[in-house]
Amino acid sequence: MRKFFRKYLPSHENIRQNRFVSFFGTLLYHHNLWHLHRRSVAGGVAAGLFAGLIPGSNPVQFFFATLFSVIFKVNLPIAVFVTLYSNPFTIVPLYITAYTLGSWVTGSKISHPDDLPSIEPGLLDKHLSEWIPVLTDYLVTFGKPLITGLFLLATLLSVTGYFTIRILWRYYVIHAWQKRARRNHPNP
Repeated sequence: MRKFFRKYLPSHENIRQNRFVSFFGTLLYHHNLWHLHRRSVAGGVAAGLFAGLIPGSNPVQFFFATLFSVIFKVNLPIAVFVTLYSNPFTIVPLYITAYTLGSWVTGSKISHPDDLPSIEPGLLDKHLSEWIPVLTDYLVTFGKPLITGLFLLATLLSVTGYFTIRILWRYYVIHAWQKRARRNHPNP
């Protein structure tokens, strides 16, 4: 399992030199941030899954994945890599799921598409001062359910990811032990 991760993960130095990560300085020298063991990798997956739903671009998510890794002393490269699950192809379904979950929990729903604030088609061609009020209306309309849903979905994904990795790692270790035992003690 470690060989697989080592093959695809960037080196310590490459990560430490990244401008979004180098901000943490000497905090990046803790051994758990770089070791590949069950707890560290599972924690890195959980941190990356949670940080991947933080609104913003990849550098923002990388920063929070690094922050969570440093705070919880889990594998940093795994955490940063896992944030990439939220990308231009997956962000819309993830946000729809988060909004649905948040509206279910908060009890607030948009019952009909006509209830949404309108967007002018040529809005992107206009000045910033003209589209900020429209964006604000959208955020107010979606705000509470979306933010609640993002937090709940991020928590659900990170807890599920953590325990899934722990279980899969344990299964892999047991399988490797059994395979080694069969190889060392063949049946006559």
